[in-house]
Amino acid sequence: MDFFIQSALAQSGQAANEPGLASFLPLIILFVVFYFFLIRPQMKKQKEHGKMVKNLAVGDEVVTNGGVLGKITAVDEYFFKVKIATDTEVKIQKIAIAQVMPSSTVE
Repeated sequence: MDFFIQSALAQSGQAANEPGLASFLPLIILFVVFYFFLIRPQMKKQKEHGKMVKNLAVGDEVVTNGGVLGKITAVDEYFFKVKIATDTEVKIQKIAIAQVMPSSTVE
């Protein structure tokens, strides 16, 4: 049991008690990598989607996240009315629009 105490005393007490920049450097590098490869592109994509949804108007043809293709017939604050077939309109949240299609895609 005596040799356990001696090995504990053999360590340098000064270096073990002071964590320097070298111990935080991997954490900082990891955060920078996550920011540039995950967080920043996702924020850019959200901004582009918000701009696209904001510019939608009556008559635009859209595809929803569920794959429903239709033409916008009415615009509300949070919803669009989308005509998906003859005499069939659905109310869809603005954030559920995946992309805008070129004109005359529906027909």
